[in-house]
Amino acid sequence: MLRRDSSRGFTLMELVVTLALLGLLAMLAAPMAEVAVQRSREQALREALREIRIAIDRYKAAADRGAIERSLGDTGYPPSLQALVDGVPNQKSPNKEMQYFLRRVPRDPFAPVSGQAAAQSWQLRSYVSPPDAPAPGADVYDVFTSASGNGLNGVPYREW
Repeated sequence: MLRRDSSRGFTLMELVVTLALLGLLAMLAAPMAEVAVQRSREQALREALREIRIAIDRYKAAADRGAIERSLGDTGYPPSLQALVDGVPNQKSPNKEMQYFLRRVPRDPFAPVSGQAAAQSWQLRSYVSPPDAPAPGADVYDVFTSASGNGLNGVPYREW
């Protein structure tokens, strides 16, 4: 005679409990994944801002040394972010070799992905604009993101 073993397989209750535990674990893991994504975007923002700001400072230092041609009333800051990539002739060099300050303009990681160039993804501040009301102008003194909201550190992204 064949005997059926009733202990094979899972009961309905065991399956329900297992699914409930998996759902609970997924609910706990989802916010942690969101924070990890936000943290990586913030790190990319920090690195991009640092790279652009260092290039702007190097351009200004070269202008102050006389390596970049300046006109009367010129602040010595680059006229655009693209000028950092395109380069300018070195006025102190006998052959007027080009000097470059950036390989490429990094894209703002918080800007919406669209067909615009990376240089247009940033908000610009000119030398003559006040820090509490930054506005673009004839030169690029600083850059900042257009993202609203605060970072994980509590500081608004626009103030980074």
